[in-house]
Amino acid sequence: MIRTATVQDAEAISLIYNHYIANTVITFEEELVTSDDIASRIKATQAAGLPWLVAEDNKKVLGYAYASPWKSRSAYQFSVETSVYLAPDASRKGWGSQLYQALFIQLKATEVRTVIGGIALPNPASIALHEKLGMQKSAHFSEVGYKFNQWVDVGYWQKRLV
Repeated sequence: MIRTATVQDAEAISLIYNHYIANTVITFEEELVTSDDIASRIKATQAAGLPWLVAEDNKKVLGYAYASPWKSRSAYQFSVETSVYLAPDASRKGWGSQLYQALFIQLKATEVRTVIGGIALPNPASIALHEKLGMQKSAHFSEVGYKFNQWVDVGYWQKRLV
């Protein structure tokens, strides 16, 4: 089931996200987050009129997806950056696609025109997910992140919703 996230999901979401912070370069955050941090992020996202969704099976949160403003300048108001994270044991089971499809449906009901997904490279699974959903590569920045004593490239994929 895909549903709107609540602050009660913050602990489960922080556990999923902290796995990626501690073990991968997929996120450039380096400090673990608390459930209070996540609760604040959920509230801020939803207060901005943007969706934050969770995938749930048997009352267990398996992953989440959300949209955030692309940039703070007003002319960017119709563009968002999207993110999706899955619990390690929920990967490659279709949850990422389901979350993104639901997110795109909700975004189409707003004034959002363009969704943008940033991917730390290399990441063939994430690239495949984004392209499966009709996103196309639009940018590649070399060595813009530094984590775990290595330089990391970032690519951007985008899709026009309207």
